[in-house]
Parts: sequence; C-alpha cells; structure tokens
Amino acid sequence: MKPPQTRLRPRAVLAMAPGVREQVFGHDALRRLGELAELHDQVLHEVSSPGALRAMAEAEVLVTGWGCPRIGAELLDLAPGLRFIAHAAGTVKTFLDPAVLDRGVRVSSAADANAVPVAEFTYAAIVFGAKRAFTLARRYREHGTRRDFADLAWLGTHGITVGLIGLSRVGRRVMGLLRGLDAEVLVYDPYAEAAEIAALGGTATDLDTLVGRSHVVSLHAPESRETYRMLDARRLSLLRDGAIVINTARGGLIDTEALVKEVRSGRLDAILDVSDPEPLPAGHPLFDLPNAFVTPHLAGAQGNELARLAESALEEIARYAAGLPLMHEIHRGELDRMA
Repeated sequence: MKPPQTRLRPRAVLAMAPGVREQVFGHDALRRLGELAELHDQVLHEVSSPGALRAMAEAEVLVTGWGCPRIGAELLDLAPGLRFIAHAAGTVKTFLDPAVLDRGVRVSSAADANAVPVAEFTYAAIVFGAKRAFTLARRYREHGTRRDFADLAWLGTHGITVGLIGLSRVGRRVMGLLRGLDAEVLVYDPYAEAAEIAALGGTATDLDTLVGRSHVVSLHAPESRETYRMLDARRLSLLRDGAIVINTARGGLIDTEALVKEVRSGRLDAILDVSDPEPLPAGHPLFDLPNAFVTPHLAGAQGNELARLAESALEEIARYAAGLPLMHEIHRGELDRMA
C-alpha cells in the first residue's frame, strides 16, 4: 500500500499597501501564516518590479489587504498558478475584477470579521442617539449643568422603532444586538425573504414605510446605481420629527445636501461615520451643527480589532490548504450586490 501523499504548503505572497502587514498581522499571525504556506519574503505594493513579477509567477495563494494592487485579467496572466485570494479586509470590490472569479480563482474575504466592530459601533450609535447624548453633551459644555429636554421630539430607547436598510453582514449583527432593547425592528432589503427577516426578529417592509415609521434609520446597504442617494430629499422628508439617521455604510446612500437642510432645521439628527464627499471639506456645516455627530470612517476594524481580520484570513488559508470548504468564499453571482 502506498503511503498517503502529503500536500506541499502552497506558495503565498502578501499584497497590500506599505505598513498594512505590520498593522494587521502581528508576530504570531505571521508565524502561523509561515506554517500554513511557503511565504514569499516580499510584500507586493505593486507588480511592475522584477521581484514582484517573479513572486506572482510562483504564487498559488495571494493574501491581500488594504491598498493591494488591482487584480484583473492582466495580473492573472502573470500568475498562472494562482488559485486562491484570501483578503484580510472587508470589501473586495475596490480591487477585484470579476474576471478573476470567472477564471476559477477562489476568493475569500474577512468581511464577517470586519462586520463585528461596525455592528458594535452602530448599536452604540443607536443608544447614544436615542438618548440625544451628543446634542446634550454640547449643551452641557456650552451652558453648564442645566438639563433642558423640552425641545426634544422624543428621548430614550423604550419602545422605539429602528429601521435597518440592508440585511447585510452588519445589518444581521445589529439585529442580534438590538435584542437587548425593547425596540421594534423594521428591515428593508429587496434580496431578503420576509420569513428570514422574521426569524431574525424583524419585520420586512418597503423603504418608504420604513422611513416613515422609524425613530432611528440605520443604513447597511452597498452603494450601487440602485442605492445611490436612496435617502433623498423626498424620503428624508418622510421621517418623523426627531428621527435619527445613522450611516456606517457608504456616504453616497444619502443626499448630503438634503440631509444638511433637515439637520440644520433641527428636525432630524445625524450620526455619520461615512459621508459624501469623503472626507468632508473643512468647515462643512455637519461638523458644527449641534445635532450632527461625524466620525472619520472608524466603525470598521481599528487597532486591536485588526487581529480579527488576520485570524479570519489564516483560517481560510488553513481550510484551503487542507482541501476543506471555505467559510467566507465569494461567489460570482453575489459580487454585484455586495458592499
């Protein structure tokens, strides 16, 4: 009887912007990657140098991260042995040409790992927003200890209705966290079944009904031709007085000029981690309005949260090397409606 054949470790190459490897892959993660794959010592920031071309010619696995080169048919011609791309970050749409999937190269993303802090940030924004924490903190700073809530349309989380636009990875996690509140959850997602939404604890509805009924509207949809400025002036006008708009997805989902008018009037509050344009120019009114709170696209993995991205990519490489099904594989039919 012949002894079982041992599969050789795949040849792997890191491709990401300068400094990203050090941010995402700590010492233990790099050691583990070296155990799983024969790791090329060069990190590719671009693919035009002789060293990069040699590395790509030998690569079976490409470990990508923020700032990686565009990967399309031309790069595939340089890497005839490439079989798997493990993306140690969220979206792949910024760098991945669909031709890669069409040629049979498998692709996996750490988007699930990145969704964890985004959902946590969103849940915190819902609670802080409902308590008017940002508006009242500014009043406290400017006027001292006086507590005057008389002009607030409503205050608190008890019995509120939260509308989630998009049953994405983040949207699903937010729904789970919202079980800790006595809130009604409405969901708009044209690709999700009503029964699936109900099983998660929400109620499926159309977009106009969602914005009209919700105290808090939180966006978790990808940006596309269909979703661009889906919260336009008309839909923003449907929101009840005092409603809160939260955006941790993409800035282009909201008509910024229309939102500014509503926030400036005092009718709506806004908590924005993304914007259109991004970044907002210095002196933009959203920075100074007391009922707007704007952060610099920090809801996704930062600091010690980056370790989750490395862990996710390593687990996928381990599964690929062992011939096991991937946990977070991206399929061609999903690409167009992904964030």
